[in-house]
Amino acid sequence: MIKNIVFDVGKVLVDFDWQGFMSALNFPPEIYEKVAGATVLSELWNEFDRSKMSDEEILKGFLEKAPDCEKEIMQFWDNLGSCIRRYEYAHDWIQSLQAQGYKVYLLSNYPRRIYSQSIEELSFVEEVDGAIFSYEVQAVKPEPEIYEALLKKYHLDPTECVFLDDNRGNIIAANQLGMATIHFHTKSQAEEELRSLGVE
Repeated sequence: MIKNIVFDVGKVLVDFDWQGFMSALNFPPEIYEKVAGATVLSELWNEFDRSKMSDEEILKGFLEKAPDCEKEIMQFWDNLGSCIRRYEYAHDWIQSLQAQGYKVYLLSNYPRRIYSQSIEELSFVEEVDGAIFSYEVQAVKPEPEIYEALLKKYHLDPTECVFLDDNRGNIIAANQLGMATIHFHTKSQAEEELRSLGVE
């Protein structure tokens, strides 16, 4: 029986629209490609999520990948929170599930720096029953350690949890730990799958 709903955050409760933000900075196409390749699309981004390295070390790594784009990388770096926009349904969805007696948790890959820059868009964090962000535990999905951190901290039985994430690899990892899972595409699709698990 499902008692706990565990949400990923990015692309589930908030939009992480780095493409739109970079476009708004009016980078020429070749600069856009270089900045994206040096930051969001680089292997360093996973370490940024993990936040084991300092922000200074991460930034140094980004700049080393595209030294001719220092100005543009700094523009992006200084305003990362602008990539985050809360989906209109986030608060209501969380509150409606809690009103029906479910506990709601968050489990998200999220860098410390972006968290501090997007705190207003994450106002629903104050409403949920618990949360683990990757920067807090220095582990990232789909590594089992981050899922285990959530289960341990809140004394959750994985067989009583359903986990919603837009990333298939993250879903597989949660399933291997015994959670029911939903590969998130849209709210309506997720709600339909929740109903099939007995969650109204």
